[in-house]
Amino acid sequence: MEGWNQTISGFFLLGLFPPTKIGLLFFLLVILIFLIAFLGNSTMILLIWMDHHLHTPMYFLLSQLSLMDLMYICSTVPKVAVNFLSGDNSISLVSCGFQSFCFLLTGGSEALLLVSMAYDRYVAIFHPFHYAILMNKRMCLLMTVGSWLSSSINAICHTVYALSMTYCKSRIINHFFCDIPAMVTLACTDTWAYEYTVFFSTSLFLLVPFLGIMASYGRVFYAVHHMHSSQGRKKKKAFSTCSSHLTVVVMYYGPFIFTYMRPKSYHTPGQDKVLAILYTILTPMLNPIIYSLRNKDVLCALKKVLGKALMHRN
Repeated sequence: MEGWNQTISGFFLLGLFPPTKIGLLFFLLVILIFLIAFLGNSTMILLIWMDHHLHTPMYFLLSQLSLMDLMYICSTVPKVAVNFLSGDNSISLVSCGFQSFCFLLTGGSEALLLVSMAYDRYVAIFHPFHYAILMNKRMCLLMTVGSWLSSSINAICHTVYALSMTYCKSRIINHFFCDIPAMVTLACTDTWAYEYTVFFSTSLFLLVPFLGIMASYGRVFYAVHHMHSSQGRKKKKAFSTCSSHLTVVVMYYGPFIFTYMRPKSYHTPGQDKVLAILYTILTPMLNPIIYSLRNKDVLCALKKVLGKALMHRN
């Protein structure tokens, strides 16, 4: 396999699990996480669409986040499952390009949308009387479309370049999906210029938004910390909500930035796989739990929908 030339159109993914009993156990665990993420995000989208009480800027952004998470996890895990069950780890050039594009599209869009959600919380806390003006439907739509559009341009550029590189060595990608850094290591041409491009894109789509979100939450924590003791209940609730949101933000941006901002020579396949699990599999499962399913409005909407379903059934 090491002597393959560029006329071969396709790759082999080494996958995530070894073909052993332990590998099967981890495979079943990932499938369980996938089902929880799929059910949780699908439920959030349906609830926000069906309940008019949830037709607000915050929940509109949450529905977009759930949609992105749904597409995000579906771009990697199903292929991992098919490869593991069939024993065939091959992936065509077109499929690899499509997977890479979907991954970059949804990953970049979610990174930018998290900034919009942090801005929404910032306005709600510091400018509650101007919330309806600053976070109107037009503003939400612009932020969402901007996230999708800018991320799609970035995804197209990187995917086209990755598929046009010369792979004169092995076509074996030591990863469980077509990740650009893992593919770059197989190129026989000098990719230093492209590595700078990846560094710039990562800074623009991940590092800058992450620093902005951290600064926003830093100010929120500072303001909450200096609340009067009479507002203890409100203070505790704000701390709990912001801490949960910040946990997801760090889990998402941290591994992403660490993976994509390192030079190619510092990458190790095992480390990249572990980091990728955090932002491709675990985060889409945690988002509907932390951002949504702990929310009283969402739980009330869920109870109403389940109640109506039971009434129609009886």
